[in-house]
Amino acid sequence: MKLWDKGFSTDKKIDHFTVGNDRELDLLLAKYDVIASKAHAKMLGKIGLLTDAETTDLVNELDNITKTIEEGTFTIEDSFEDMHSKIEYVLTEKLGDTGKKIHTARSRNDQVLVAMHLYLKNELQEIKAETIILFNLLMDLAEKHKDIMLPGYTHLQIAMPSSFGLWFSAYAESLIDDLYFIDAAYKVADQNPLGSAAGYGSSFPIDRTFTTKEMGFETMKYNVVAAQMGRGKVEKATAFGMSSIAATLSKMAMDICLYMSQNFNFISFPDELTTGSSIMPHKKNPDVFELVRAKCNKLQAVPNQLILITNNLPSGYHRDLQLVKEVIVPAIQDLKACLEILTFSLKEAKVNENILDDPKYDYLFSVDTLNELVQNGMPFRDAYKKMGMEINEGTFTPKRDIEHTHEGSLGNLCLDEIRGKMKKSI
Repeated sequence: MKLWDKGFSTDKKIDHFTVGNDRELDLLLAKYDVIASKAHAKMLGKIGLLTDAETTDLVNELDNITKTIEEGTFTIEDSFEDMHSKIEYVLTEKLGDTGKKIHTARSRNDQVLVAMHLYLKNELQEIKAETIILFNLLMDLAEKHKDIMLPGYTHLQIAMPSSFGLWFSAYAESLIDDLYFIDAAYKVADQNPLGSAAGYGSSFPIDRTFTTKEMGFETMKYNVVAAQMGRGKVEKATAFGMSSIAATLSKMAMDICLYMSQNFNFISFPDELTTGSSIMPHKKNPDVFELVRAKCNKLQAVPNQLILITNNLPSGYHRDLQLVKEVIVPAIQDLKACLEILTFSLKEAKVNENILDDPKYDYLFSVDTLNELVQNGMPFRDAYKKMGMEINEGTFTPKRDIEHTHEGSLGNLCLDEIRGKMKKSI
């Protein structure tokens, strides 16, 4: 069954190529198509295109379809092109001519659009919730390990003293920035495109304000052409937000992979969170974090994939837009999986409390030793030269009793302020 069926069939090869993996993806989107269909049916009843009885029958049957989706028994067989055609078929099978009326005053184009907007709203909320869970864990770890020192690096060379408090809370505060992008994407998604039909509206006297409120959208995409042009754009907005989180997760995963190596030995995890080697019995590999790194690097390519699909399309609908679904839906599932596994794994992190006992880290304290000379009256440039000479001659004695007091430093992590910043963004 196809919503555009005119009584003749297309070649099976054409069907297979044009449908692609829409049926699989639509199983995730079907409940949102039902939500939109219920709002649409109620609106058709409100404006008199359906009787009260027809409206009630359609809403009740759509509720039954929702139950099958929730139970996992809803299917989209190969005889159906997509979720829309299967849902309309079920309605028609159960309600006869009443079921055939559900498509009045809408197009498959705005059906896809509104289902995607509703889906992305929900997924963005879930991504935000998972990110906040990770944020809270990182902040707890920062508090717990705030006094445990850690080498800081620039150019992968030993640089200055850091701490696990700084390290954990750095990634936590970075996630706040990422959520600004997620919030922006949510604002784009929170606009109702239903009623734009094929992109040019409808001659039926539909009530778009009603469906906007019924589905819980903040506003509608008023201009019907602009609504159609939003297809691909809302996915790109979501992808940019996701790529921002992915960049933070990828960087942290890379840190963990380094810090777990024997050469660093800063952090470790229980055996059950690592993997082994088929020939080297001593290996404890950070496969989870390597996969997070790789998956999140892939996620950072998603905005570009969507740009390449959509960037030279004129206004109006084009079948190219079908492909954005198969890019964004799996990407969302990957990001949620990365957030979940990082939270799961980091709960078991064990930090090395004696890292800086190794004399190779003495040079971490050169800046603090230099600064003490400046505070005692020596000009900075002279103190810098003196310190450089002592290091070259091997006579450098580090000042290890350092004191950093400014906001955001070792001795003043501002964890409460960071938590407050997150609270304002929620």
